[in-house]
Amino acid sequence: MTERRDVAIVGGGAAGLLLGCLLAQRGIDVVVLERRASPSRSSRAIGIHPPGLRALDAAGVGTAVRAEGHRVRGGIALAAGRQLARLRFDDLIHTLPQHRTEALLRERLAALAPGALRQGTEATGVRAAADRVALETAEGRVDARWLVGADGIRSTVRELAGIGVRVHRGTGPYAMADGPDGTGARGIALLHLERDGIVESFPLPGGDRRWVARLREPEPAMTAERLQAILAARLAEPPRLPSDAPASAFVARQRLATTFARGPIALIGDAAHEVSPIGGQGMSLGWLDALELDRAIAAATGDDPFAAYAAARRRAALRAMRRAAWNMGMGAPVPPAGRAARLALARALGLPPARGALAAAFTMRGL
Repeated sequence: MTERRDVAIVGGGAAGLLLGCLLAQRGIDVVVLERRASPSRSSRAIGIHPPGLRALDAAGVGTAVRAEGHRVRGGIALAAGRQLARLRFDDLIHTLPQHRTEALLRERLAALAPGALRQGTEATGVRAAADRVALETAEGRVDARWLVGADGIRSTVRELAGIGVRVHRGTGPYAMADGPDGTGARGIALLHLERDGIVESFPLPGGDRRWVARLREPEPAMTAERLQAILAARLAEPPRLPSDAPASAFVARQRLATTFARGPIALIGDAAHEVSPIGGQGMSLGWLDALELDRAIAAATGDDPFAAYAAARRRAALRAMRRAAWNMGMGAPVPPAGRAARLALARALGLPPARGALAAAFTMRGL
């Protein structure tokens, strides 16, 4: 069976869903194919930066995200319990678990284009011709004018299109878990610059807080008990994580596709760029890709319709990677001599004019 569509999007995560909503709003006949049969509820991105929130506004879900999310109005850097610097965000960051943001986008897409999202459908082949792309699935073929890979770090579309990936600077192991917020710092992100590695925490809706700790070595079998011990060793007043809190460990990496587009095929989100989650730029960066690609599809002509999109978004991804690499370097374990220099730098960054530039970087200005 073959069906014809204007645009086929492979990947029903945050970026793919938002692009689907943008296209459907303009009357584009779009289908979003998601490999998973049911939505994931795993602990993933929570940070929604001001540019990302504006993208959600454009897709018609910004108001709902504001209503459910928690507003983060600033951040405090500490060491051994003492304040080093304080930032105020003129443009607020919001936190909302990714599964809830995606649920709101699914609801919006269903209202705009009923049946546009196909769950449990996996892409198995791609053939690009002069004016169409044939996408093969187990259920049949989708014949589309444009194909978008929004299918994550291990993108099938990227692989089938023959687009390579290059590793960039910025790697480190981390552990994280959510628990009740007993800090008294509602609306404030806390960054503890400790000798054995940074401990970051971010307020969440419902009175919870996410805790993220830099590790010296990867620890795949992370538990709440083990993370509790790490936090207790580093913080004067560690949180009390529930014993059954889902804890996870991951290695942050940064990789970039060699191009974000090839003919009628374009990549967005993690399929185009794997940006370290430290700094929380990845999800919002994918939404900005979607905004730009929506405009590019509206104006697409010629044999290389997405060349300008690919060049602009690749530059933005590189800027985000440089910021993330800097964040990771500031949070890595450090010897005593290096720690003194790092703390001095943190104090300096909390003073004008550096404070304004740092706040702009944290809120993703310029991406």
